[in-house]
Amino acid sequence: MKITLNQDPAFPETEVIINCPQADEDILHLVAMLRIHQRKLVGTREGESHLLDTKDILYIDTADKRTFLYTREAVYESTLRLYELEEGLEGLEFLRSSRSALVNFRRVQSIRPELGGRLLVTMEGGERLYVSRQYAAAWREKLRELERSFGG
Repeated sequence: MKITLNQDPAFPETEVIINCPQADEDILHLVAMLRIHQRKLVGTREGESHLLDTKDILYIDTADKRTFLYTREAVYESTLRLYELEEGLEGLEFLRSSRSALVNFRRVQSIRPELGGRLLVTMEGGERLYVSRQYAAAWREKLRELERSFGG
């Protein structure tokens, strides 16, 4: 793979162009990483690649070494690993709910404590997810921060 960086103050904006004979998995992975910086993710569904706004993603889950992006309308597959998405989404409202899932906190409708220190989260649209005991403390802290932001 040949990589060229052209810097010139005359360029009005940054443009990334990838020239390749065919977009293989590595190229799609690279494009997906670049899209995160635009706050968009690439999700594949029924053989088509879709650009998804991060605000529309309810949660991200992994199963059988595959990563899935869930919106209210559909489920998409991502070429990125969960840890890569977590790093790219840092600073947005995505929180770990388990070793295999990230949840968009902005799309949470309600949170309820459960036995064993877990939390039950109801998402917009009614889907329910569990926050494992390992990550529940971070969720409780996020709720406290939210409450403090209105109190003071």
